[in-house]
Amino acid sequence: MHSLIATIVLAAEPVSDKKDLYPKISELIIGAIAFGILFLFMAKWVLPRLSQALEARRSKIQGDLEKAEQARGDADKLLADYRQQLAGAREDANRIIEEARQTAEAMRKDLAGRAEEEARGIVARAQEEIRAERDRIFQELRTQVGELALALAGRMVGESLDRDRQLRLVDDYIAELQDLAPSGNGHGPGPRGGTPGEEE
Repeated sequence: MHSLIATIVLAAEPVSDKKDLYPKISELIIGAIAFGILFLFMAKWVLPRLSQALEARRSKIQGDLEKAEQARGDADKLLADYRQQLAGAREDANRIIEEARQTAEAMRKDLAGRAEEEARGIVARAQEEIRAERDRIFQELRTQVGELALALAGRMVGESLDRDRQLRLVDDYIAELQDLAPSGNGHGPGPRGGTPGEEE
């Protein structure tokens, strides 16, 4: 403890001699020898290991950079493939839409043609039914008019005429009326060459 205090006191005293500022020769030699040993130790063991560590680090960084460059190239190639596939998908979608539109248009035309054909068939059947009904009514009216005319003629003449002869006379009279009447609605000739419906 006393030696420590003495050392502190000596250190605190001002140095007045210049020779105390410069190192001694023995200290310089010991320092040079220690530096040489340290230099040889560093050159033989530390620096090679440090160089190996730095080289391994550089190789690892270089490998990482090459992998990153390769990954970027793969990503660019994959992106180009995706873009090409997307363009192809768009073309396929446009083609499918166009085919669907054409199919729908063809179906619409087909359905319209079928509907028009069915409408024409319905109209033709209706016209045929109307003609048949008109002919039937015309025949019934002709029969009734003939019977009424016979009854009236029998009363006016006061004698009974032969029924077949009377019907023949009525048919001849109706045929003359049909020949004198103007042409009807153009649906073709009715009974006895006239146009049906002229009695209406």
